[in-house]
Amino acid sequence: EKLYPGFATLRGEMYEETVRFFEDMFRNDGSILGLLDADHTFLNEALAKHYGIDGVSGTEWRRVEGVREKGRGGVLGMATVLASQSGASRTSPILRGNWVFETLLGERLPRPPPDVPDLPDQVPGGLTARQLIEKHSSVAACAKCHSRIDPYGFALEQYDAIGRLRPQAVDTRTTLPGGREIEGLRGLRDYLAEDRREDVVRQFFRKLLGYALGRESQLSDEPLIDMIIAKLAGNGYRFSVAVEMIV
Repeated sequence: EKLYPGFATLRGEMYEETVRFFEDMFRNDGSILGLLDADHTFLNEALAKHYGIDGVSGTEWRRVEGVREKGRGGVLGMATVLASQSGASRTSPILRGNWVFETLLGERLPRPPPDVPDLPDQVPGGLTARQLIEKHSSVAACAKCHSRIDPYGFALEQYDAIGRLRPQAVDTRTTLPGGREIEGLRGLRDYLAEDRREDVVRQFFRKLLGYALGRESQLSDEPLIDMIIAKLAGNGYRFSVAVEMIV
């Protein structure tokens, strides 16, 4: 809060945006692909200013369309994700990349070696957060895992520690595991929505099923998840399709 004094007053708004986004998806039977590529969100004046979006005044919440051209849209453009997966004083491509890797794609990394040094809270002078991470990740013991998560985080480096777009252009070009080159939020979003669509959908409904059953999803649940995914693809990925099958 010393470095970002506006954050304390915006935490509630950030959280509320995410709740309203998902509630709208659920209540109005939206496509779950909107998780990645929605062109709308829910804003009041304070959060709209934080995002640099004009035309929203007052404390009342409203649905705002056309937000992708403003660098928003879907969960990857939300301050909740961008801020919660940052350090207290700087961005963390490692945390953001691991969030994409584990939370959206459902993959897991082994535990890091016990002797890995901690990164500094403040980026040393003359380095960017990306350069700090690249230097750390060049160590042989670290590179194996970091090469799988850091590129996702590098793509989101245009956003600062509390989810604002940085005024100066930042290098967000990166090469993902498998060799695909992308740039920025748009490139990452397209990759997830196209190349990794089934992985994201499977992870979402694996978590939804686990929530409904009050336990982790298991190997014996995979045939049901396969059925859900197949039926979703033929029904516009509408949320109600999965709910009915789970019930």
